[in-house]
Amino acid sequence: MKIAVIGATGTVGRAVFSEFQPRHDVIEIGATRGAHRVDLTKVDSIHALFKSIGQVDAIVAAAGHVHFGELSQMTPEQFRIGLDDKLMGQVNLVLVAQQYLNDGGSFTLTSGIVGDEPIKYGASAAAVNGAIEGFVRGAAIELPRGLRINVVNATMLEEAREAFGPYFRGFEAASGARVALAYSRSVEGLETGRIYKVR
Repeated sequence: MKIAVIGATGTVGRAVFSEFQPRHDVIEIGATRGAHRVDLTKVDSIHALFKSIGQVDAIVAAAGHVHFGELSQMTPEQFRIGLDDKLMGQVNLVLVAQQYLNDGGSFTLTSGIVGDEPIKYGASAAAVNGAIEGFVRGAAIELPRGLRINVVNATMLEEAREAFGPYFRGFEAASGARVALAYSRSVEGLETGRIYKVR
């Protein structure tokens, strides 16, 4: 398969890229690094990416930013970071890139454990992750041409413990390799509308 991995230079994306690379044609796409670049907040950038790389069999989105901060101090502008970037970035990707997916192709989006298990400073992330999962369930019943869509909801990665560990006291981490298996299940399986949880 020809698989576009968006966010391939990040922690999750690198693990996903490594999982698929031995058996598929994997395209490395990042926001600021990688073989190809895309800004998911800009529809024109998504069109330009796929006009450059052509039709694909699967699209994985392991990208997006949210604001972590104390709710009592959070501004609407800070809350919107996750809405505009992680949520609408992935929604934009599906709305635009479905025309660049071959029949029977798939999208795999990324949410996260904070949508299920709230943490301090994580109100924005919780809202965004829940919205992504709702979008996937709704989109799954409407996508044309046998296209599929799923989402991976993982705990903190072992590889990100140094950066994010203080936010996730008491949480078990998972290796990037184990989390990448959920993306493999989505891309190489037949299911749609599923939320794959990795804990």
